[in-house]
Amino acid sequence: MKKLKYLKFITLSTLLTLSLTACGSTVKETKEQTPNNDQKQSQVEKKLSPVVYTANEGGTVSKIDGTTYEVLSTIKNEGSPHNVQISPDGKVVAFTSAVKMEEGKTEHGSMNMKGSALFYDVETDKLIKKVEVGVHPAHIVFTEDGKYVLVTNNDDNNVSIIDTKDYKLVKNVSTGKGPHGFRISSDSKYAYIANMAEDTVSVIDIANAKELKKIKVGKKPVTTGITRDGSILAVTLNGENAVAIVNLDTDKMDKVAVGAGPAQLYIDPNDKIAFVANQGTKEKPGNTVSKVDLEQKKVIATIEVGKGAHGIATSADNKYILVTNMYEDTVSVIDINKDDVTKTIKVGAEPNGISVR
Repeated sequence: MKKLKYLKFITLSTLLTLSLTACGSTVKETKEQTPNNDQKQSQVEKKLSPVVYTANEGGTVSKIDGTTYEVLSTIKNEGSPHNVQISPDGKVVAFTSAVKMEEGKTEHGSMNMKGSALFYDVETDKLIKKVEVGVHPAHIVFTEDGKYVLVTNNDDNNVSIIDTKDYKLVKNVSTGKGPHGFRISSDSKYAYIANMAEDTVSVIDIANAKELKKIKVGKKPVTTGITRDGSILAVTLNGENAVAIVNLDTDKMDKVAVGAGPAQLYIDPNDKIAFVANQGTKEKPGNTVSKVDLEQKKVIATIEVGKGAHGIATSADNKYILVTNMYEDTVSVIDINKDDVTKTIKVGAEPNGISVR
């Protein structure tokens, strides 16, 4: 039977009901060379124990048990963690950290100093590597094949490509102005980067480290989502209170009105629904998640969460959504079938990005 290191052993029934995976990644047991009959009979697909991470701009990263939703540990950081993602194999968690903001500056108005991408061992909470990237790093995303990890540098107008074999910077690739949130195609070839300071999305060829083109989408795009077949691009338009749905085969674009100040979105594993976190502003916080049907191009449900809904992730079995609430330092756990919050988790100050395994 294939051998695998577990964070902890949990029952098979728990795994089948509440296992949350990050971006649809599943880790299987490895078979031995010569399994005996008992081993053959007991060979089943297993998953790593569920775990959730939030990047908290107040200076921490929270690690949460994905079954009990209790905070397991806290990683302290001298900077301002903005976004977080677990690697496809579930063994490494990475987050971006910008230099702490000067008094009176906006979210992406930190001092003119380079930030970092930090990589930690999920099992031990030990630092693996700290990589200097650009000024005010925003989002961090692994390619699905695990070969690279990309970081957008909001104030440098570029994206850093890092090789995961040695955590060495491969190249900084120019983008549009204010690159922020992004997703990578399932074939690990292209990154779709929302440029907050202009109305475009940059399409990056990862292997050749170059920008292929820009797609005009609308006012203040914050982040993107891409279907697994690579045909549909979804983009939150913070300046329009809308989501742009772009058919990449025909270039046809539709816009769907959502809540105030949409931030992150996440496309479910079936490529049917885009879940949109509506953050609003600090003065007028948004507290909803819009459930957008990508085929019908309309909102089919609105779910009330905490104040300042920002980061969002969904389980591979499409049963749960987790949302960070920036202005009340919590995470809402939503049952998709009920469109209702079943649990609220207290985390660090100003939780932003979130990743689920």
